[in-house]
Amino acid sequence: MLAETLEGVQFSPSKRATYLRLVLAALAAVIAFKTFWFARWGGWTDRELADFDAFHIVAQRVWRGDVDQVYHFGALLKMQMEAAGGTTGFMPWTYPPQYGLLLAPFALLPVGVAYLLFTTATLALYLAVLRTISGANFALALVILFPALVITIGSGQNGFLTGALIALVCLNLERRPLLAGLALGAMVIKPHLAIVVGVYLLATRRWVALATAAVVVLASSLLCTLLFGWQIWAAWLGAIRESASYLEQGSYPLYRMISTYAALSKAGLPASIAFWGQVTVAGLALLAVLVGTARGTSSRFALGITVMLSVMISPYAYDYDLPMLGIGLALILPDLAGLASPRERSWMYGLILLAGAYGLLQSARLAAQVDPSRHFTPAIGGFALMALLLLLLKLLWSRGQPAPARPQTAQQRL
Repeated sequence: MLAETLEGVQFSPSKRATYLRLVLAALAAVIAFKTFWFARWGGWTDRELADFDAFHIVAQRVWRGDVDQVYHFGALLKMQMEAAGGTTGFMPWTYPPQYGLLLAPFALLPVGVAYLLFTTATLALYLAVLRTISGANFALALVILFPALVITIGSGQNGFLTGALIALVCLNLERRPLLAGLALGAMVIKPHLAIVVGVYLLATRRWVALATAAVVVLASSLLCTLLFGWQIWAAWLGAIRESASYLEQGSYPLYRMISTYAALSKAGLPASIAFWGQVTVAGLALLAVLVGTARGTSSRFALGITVMLSVMISPYAYDYDLPMLGIGLALILPDLAGLASPRERSWMYGLILLAGAYGLLQSARLAAQVDPSRHFTPAIGGFALMALLLLLLKLLWSRGQPAPARPQTAQQRL
């Protein structure tokens, strides 16, 4: 079975070391290649823009004092065409102003160097916290997550940063709730991925962490208001409204999304039905959080399930958000053998691999300048995550308390 094959990685120290070296070497090679690509060295002088290019454009507008213009899609399209030196695919901008402020220092560097610094720093942070959480399961987690990690590197996206922030919430929640709250508050850069964790903190009465997160959000919002003016919030809300119509019209690359909405929409269902399908899945995800806290599972397992469900709430979730799901997987792995059969674990690992590998395939097609949108390209990642949600609900509902896990080392404890 797939589970036995993958889990065999962790039983031999020499095998673990070999897999770790191979995965890390492959990730380093992809970063080096993409650094040349973003820097437009060699044969990539004329290329389409990618996600980090959009980050760099926004960072430049912060220094020019007109960052509110990136929330007006017509103005943003002109900026992106200027950066590309011609026509390019449009990337709407709906991040809160706090993320633009975070990106501002990268405008002081050429785009290739900025990409290298951003990606290596966030990846290093992500791998550090993933190793702390997963312990002896680190190699196993890396193998399962490998396609998702490559996707995130390839686009220069922030999946490593958001995954690391949620991991810091989990690592500090028990003993350092103030630090956990700071990390949760920093998720204001991508708030829809923090909803489920916020519900978990409410259900478990983590008032210090919640209060600290609220202070971070309010303080950072005040800072953005002072720097950018009140108009920044009206511009941001306008962009969100406009992006909703983009999503309904299918103007986003839905085949790269991992949401229920994208899966149902690409399957040919009307936008209204896809929307209610997303609402249903979000409701089931929140139900799973409550079940996990009420059924007597370990706090680590319940928190891991919560993190895995965090990428299933919003209709706007992409394959580069999957590193966060990996943090949840690392949390539940110690209890998983006592809760799930080898067949169930095989399905779980396979669904995560499928979501990442499918996104990697579509990224490769785009890199080869084959536009998947011209053909029928289903959003397989969304279906994979729906199946994963049902599997997690089954485990929570039917198993209850997991079998006692082996004693953990200090590195494995939260």
